[in-house]
Amino acid sequence: MEVEPTKRVPRRLVYVVNRRTIVDQATREAERLREGIQKKELQDVYERLVTLAGISQEGDVPLAISTLRGQFADNGEWSSNPARAAIVVGTVDMIGSRLLFSGYGRGFRSRPLHAGFLGQDALLVHDEAHLEPAFQELLEAIREEQQRCKEFGAFHVLPLTATPRGQKDSFELEKEDYVNETIRRRLEARKTIALHAIEDEKTTADDVASLAIERANAHPGSAILVFVRKVEDVKRISSVLGKKFGDNQIEQLAGTLRGLERDKLVQTEVFKRYLPSANRALAQETAFLICTSAGEVGVDISADHLICDLTPFDSMAQRFGRVNRYGNGDAHIDVVHPEEFESEEYEARRQLTLALLKQLGGDGSPRALGALPIADRLAAFSPTPQILAATDILFDAWALTSICKRLSGIDSMPGRPPVADWLHGVAEWQPAETEVAWREEVQWITGQQLLEEYDPEELLDVYPLKPHEILKDKSYRVFDELKKMHERMKNTDANVWIADDRGVKVWKLRDLVEEDAGAIANRMVILPPLAGGLAGGMLDGKSSTANDIADEWFEGEVGMNQEPRRRRHREWDVDGPQDSRMRLARGIIDVKLGQEDSDGAEEVEEQERPSTWSSPGRYWHWYVLPRSLDDEGSRSASQPVHLKVHTGDVVREVTRIVGALGIARTVEGKALVAAAEWHDLGKDRPGWQRSIRNESYPQVVLAKSGNRRPPVELSRYRHEFGSMLDVLSPKCAKRWAQLGEEEKELVLHLIATHHGRARPHFPAEEASDPDRSSVQSAELALEVPRRFAHLQRKYGRWGLAHLESILRAADAWASASPSSSEKDASGVSA
Repeated sequence: MEVEPTKRVPRRLVYVVNRRTIVDQATREAERLREGIQKKELQDVYERLVTLAGISQEGDVPLAISTLRGQFADNGEWSSNPARAAIVVGTVDMIGSRLLFSGYGRGFRSRPLHAGFLGQDALLVHDEAHLEPAFQELLEAIREEQQRCKEFGAFHVLPLTATPRGQKDSFELEKEDYVNETIRRRLEARKTIALHAIEDEKTTADDVASLAIERANAHPGSAILVFVRKVEDVKRISSVLGKKFGDNQIEQLAGTLRGLERDKLVQTEVFKRYLPSANRALAQETAFLICTSAGEVGVDISADHLICDLTPFDSMAQRFGRVNRYGNGDAHIDVVHPEEFESEEYEARRQLTLALLKQLGGDGSPRALGALPIADRLAAFSPTPQILAATDILFDAWALTSICKRLSGIDSMPGRPPVADWLHGVAEWQPAETEVAWREEVQWITGQQLLEEYDPEELLDVYPLKPHEILKDKSYRVFDELKKMHERMKNTDANVWIADDRGVKVWKLRDLVEEDAGAIANRMVILPPLAGGLAGGMLDGKSSTANDIADEWFEGEVGMNQEPRRRRHREWDVDGPQDSRMRLARGIIDVKLGQEDSDGAEEVEEQERPSTWSSPGRYWHWYVLPRSLDDEGSRSASQPVHLKVHTGDVVREVTRIVGALGIARTVEGKALVAAAEWHDLGKDRPGWQRSIRNESYPQVVLAKSGNRRPPVELSRYRHEFGSMLDVLSPKCAKRWAQLGEEEKELVLHLIATHHGRARPHFPAEEASDPDRSSVQSAELALEVPRRFAHLQRKYGRWGLAHLESILRAADAWASASPSSSEKDASGVSA
């Protein structure tokens, strides 16, 4: 395929941070860039980005931003317009799993779209790459595989690290750099180290707390930073210091905090004391920020003094970098360490680190750390996990996204393992982790009948889990807290959803706690709010409270003098959106059926149910702002949309995108436009029109009903399959004959995949059309996987997904937009 020069400059900057922690700095920088390009001085840059995106200057800002927090939190902006420049900030799990056609809590529909946009036309910057060597190896393997397959979209990888694991990755200052006053001041920042040996590490929390109290008494009004390895120690130290100084002087920063509470942390007065803008001279009370490793990287903070336990050298260097960061003070660092070490490899690295610290003679400045022999430093780094090879066979298997439980009834396809071990490597010293969230649908969608009608995987795809809803902890700790929940609420029969990159399984909590922590390792546990388990933003099985905060997602920053506007919300027993700007994403009927366990399990007596388990109504409607949610916008619309009108909207959007991408005259560009013309032909069927409650068919053929009621599943018929049959029928023969053979193959594949199927197949019950020949249907169904394999060899895995995603993005944009869809093809109001 001929590539335009502009295609060689990646449109998307994908910035990957190691830990799910505060990423305000990256978000602020992205915001500044977006604000900057709108200034008069950068008008030329703005106009060039507008041209690149193929949008009018009155349209959207030509730089999309999607990060982990605030108004840009995982908002889908980056995937709505393939031609627009974008900045995406995410974690290794979030970006890595989606890059591998996976993603916890994401259904089969969205996986190819995310993989295609992250793996093509992108520069992926891996920050603190030394902390995730397995992920860095995976990225290099993907890049090399794409080069081998000659994929047409650029995919670049740039690792960033201040503590490289090898000489080849080292970054060295030049002689002239040392003359710079700012650099010199930071390199020579005064950081005096004191080592404190203890006999038993079980007393670490109390020993660290005692040292923090001593330091606070010696330096009143200072900002003291505490680092410890264990969450339990964070809680213990917080308790001790809280009793001494008051809870209002203490904040905790741990990776185990739920996203919402983590976002709020940066707004607290205590946390602000550690930011670059803090005025230390005005402080009167001592502040304490108590962290796990979540505070070591990705956070631009600086403390006056540091107290910590002992970790391997790469971790200690990061910790030291968070105290007297700018060289303006005189910091003290107290390190608590054991007198003796165990024989495990991780413990050996800690022991080597202690020996290096002793060589420093009390000087913890960056210059002193850098003067240590590099071989000795590397030997004291955290052990490198076992890095698994990412092979072409694995890439092929992960790309088969339509082979899933929902479509094929297959829980786990042989040869397609979960992706977690390739993202992080395998390390005995690094326990598996589990994500946790709370959703009301787990509470209401129960019983066999409701679970069959409202598939959990589909519900999560329609209303995705966002970073602010999720916390993360070691799997063994999560499992222990689940057992405490079960013990506390034995008289209830709560469901739990377990999601991983293979789909969603529904468990009874009572059955899950009979397993072991392996059942939830590297998975996501989604709990009903009735189960409780949340205290202070952290998992606590003894707590009877928890809340569903899925709707706490706002458009723009939430200010004190403005009414926040939700991007999505759910309501019970309402006929339609209270706000005309909202779009119905999902409708759920007869939720009270879930109060009877129709799968034959023992029923729970009504008097034993918590009051919070009584459903508030029969109908549950989920609304979103158009273009604000990263779904496909295709389940419903606020107004009826005629099929011809919708098709015209999609054709115009695809034409705009391929023009902006510079591929309008290529085989691929022509095939995309043709596929847009024909992608929804299969909706012109009596059965399909009845399913969307169109009572005016055949006089009026609709793409969306606009009646705000959910579609009725009358059969397993798929309109994509019917569209392919229509394309091959006499009705399209004249236009079809104008296409070349390469275009025809790609057109059929793009139509087949525009809702996520046909990668590589349609299930047998969906591979038919009641209004067409069964013989022709059978022949077409057999061709679908063959065509997928052929085109994937031609375009590569990510390249083919990228082409599919152009049509899907255009379809979603048109479906979620009011635009011309308010009128029919004749200009008459629909």
